[in-house]
Amino acid sequence: MTNVVFMGTPDFAAVILRRLAAAGYAITGVVTQPDRPKGRKKTPEMCDVKKAALELGLPVFQPERVRRPEALAEIRKMNPDLIVVAAFGQILPKELLEIPPLGCLNVHASLLPAYRGAAPIQYAILDGLSETGVTIMRMDVGLDTGDIISERRTAILDTDTGGSLFDRLADLGADLLIDTIPTVADGTAVYTPQPAESTTPYAKMITREMGRINWQESAEKIARKVRAFAPWPSAFTTLDGKNFKIWSGTASPEGGSAAPGTILKADREGITVQCGEGTYTALEVQLEGKKRMKAEDFLRGFKIGDVHLG
Repeated sequence: MTNVVFMGTPDFAAVILRRLAAAGYAITGVVTQPDRPKGRKKTPEMCDVKKAALELGLPVFQPERVRRPEALAEIRKMNPDLIVVAAFGQILPKELLEIPPLGCLNVHASLLPAYRGAAPIQYAILDGLSETGVTIMRMDVGLDTGDIISERRTAILDTDTGGSLFDRLADLGADLLIDTIPTVADGTAVYTPQPAESTTPYAKMITREMGRINWQESAEKIARKVRAFAPWPSAFTTLDGKNFKIWSGTASPEGGSAAPGTILKADREGITVQCGEGTYTALEVQLEGKKRMKAEDFLRGFKIGDVHLG
């Protein structure tokens, strides 16, 4: 039986942890980030991986810095043959990578070397890709630069959001990992080195401010931002000085001569806004302090009039 230590933090990783456990692997420890304060009251909250580990009855270790000697010593005590990493959130030092005899495998939500970094799922949608996937790689000291062992592809649908693609890639990654581990354990895995340079810019961490809509951009680019940033951090603009989230909508290449951000029409078909190129029609919105709702329902209680967004 292969002893596995799992390292991960968000719900993407929690899906993979549950599947590993269901497949019968001996998970000798789960390493995740410390509880972080959240919400207005700044109450410490467990991450999704910790919640899953506790439900599964697995031991949890939460080091502030995994590279510290005491953290490395604790992981050695877990006696891993293999370490599986999925969206852990800290760079692993060489000393840790050398602990398990079978190495450290990373489940990455892109087709490497594309979209190395923290947010490959959102950037794939932002950039208008028609396809993405997951990669299992053997980790090295670089950032998502290790040898590729296996990959699996999936189409990006026009209806996909960051959330729906996130869920599909988590399931795909879990399936691929379960298929890949036996080849690593029996020595039949093939390790393919990555090129030194990525084929895309680094997929840096998403911030809330990145969701702000720039109406000078094209309608198509705005539509991709709305999809990529649903459910978090969500795409937003301002309406009468208040935060105004846009959850879904459609882009059209047709537009007029009005200034970008001008509301051209607001009726049962949605709220149509002039963009730098074309128009965008918001179909589902949420005004600050209100519930998320269809634009048609929102307009029953809010008279837009001559308003400019942004």
